[in-house]
Amino acid sequence: MSSDRAIASDQRAAVLAGFLGWTLDAFDFFLVVMTLTAIAREFGTSDAGVAFSLLLTLLFRPVGALIFGLLADRYGRKLPLMLDLVFYSVIEVLSGLAPNFTTFLVLRALFGIGMGAEWGVGASLVMEKVSPRLRGVVSGILQQGYAAGYLLAALCYFFVYPHWGWRPLFFLGGLPALLALFVRARVSESEAWRETREESWSGLGRAIRRNAKTFLYITALMWMMNLVSHGTQDLYPTFLERHWGFATGHKVALTAFSMVGALTGGVLFGLWSNRLGRRRTIVLALTGAFVVIPLWAFAPSLPVLVAGAFVMQFFVQGAWGVIPAHITELAPNSVRGFLPGFGYQCGAALAGALPYIEARLAGHLSYPWAMALSAATVFVLGGLVAGLGPERRGVAFGRGAP
Repeated sequence: MSSDRAIASDQRAAVLAGFLGWTLDAFDFFLVVMTLTAIAREFGTSDAGVAFSLLLTLLFRPVGALIFGLLADRYGRKLPLMLDLVFYSVIEVLSGLAPNFTTFLVLRALFGIGMGAEWGVGASLVMEKVSPRLRGVVSGILQQGYAAGYLLAALCYFFVYPHWGWRPLFFLGGLPALLALFVRARVSESEAWRETREESWSGLGRAIRRNAKTFLYITALMWMMNLVSHGTQDLYPTFLERHWGFATGHKVALTAFSMVGALTGGVLFGLWSNRLGRRRTIVLALTGAFVVIPLWAFAPSLPVLVAGAFVMQFFVQGAWGVIPAHITELAPNSVRGFLPGFGYQCGAALAGALPYIEARLAGHLSYPWAMALSAATVFVLGGLVAGLGPERRGVAFGRGAP
């Protein structure tokens, strides 16, 4: 009985660490989203110029996933996760001290390395520890660390920015370093990794080459999924400010409210994916998001705008809530630390230009039309790629599994 309690305690600690790691990762990323116009004013650049820093972060995420993912498959999940948490904490604090825009861009690129590393290592650790019957709901909880980070960034922006400006917000990015201590003390190494790890770098390389097709599919899927999320989230606060004339408080309040919808949708769709299947659930969520576009982008009144923001993120993050379970199940045991995370971040890099394109398109058309056209396109493409791909729902991890 005590052994069962110890296992349950370890599982809870792993889920908490994975959730908080992704929460703080997203918190740091979305600080730039929330403060985009303020950073542009201070450094004398345009909205599109600061949006380019978001692109840089996304472009460098595969570097982190490559380095730390390989380390996670060769040496275990735990140590690379701790090192990454400390690394991106330091970079985030330095971002708040950037003396000029060039330095800021360099630091956002380095932050991309840290951000890219966390998801793959954390997701493989968590998914390998929970039972297959819980994978769907835990997947939804884990992925909604992203929405929770967005919500946390919005709240900190609301309370800190009006009094002290944007720079102190980035000092809060040092918090993940404390999470590394929690991982060190409370989370054990993955047994599935211990049972199936490759004994040499050459063996790991052969395993990666054998699964090249799986990697290419995961990359394509995550390209579409990142277009879905970044296309509906990154410039949304700017849309509220530029098109609706929202002040800081109103912009933050609506953004935060939309993330409540995201948290709800992610958990519910993750849970439903255990019954409906991973692919079908993603397609269902993206179909709902497509239907909501007119309310989200062209709301005729404030109440409709609020409802559209909530429901849009309910469906967008509903689709995302399935992803941790889905792509870790697609990856074989010996490359689960590397393959899902690297494929995820390569997809994110491919999608990274969308906020910049939206910002430029909004300059020629308008923010509503720029966001609506891009959202409609990526929802359709994402549904097709997810619906036509493979699925291995409920597959066993560890010894005796593929």
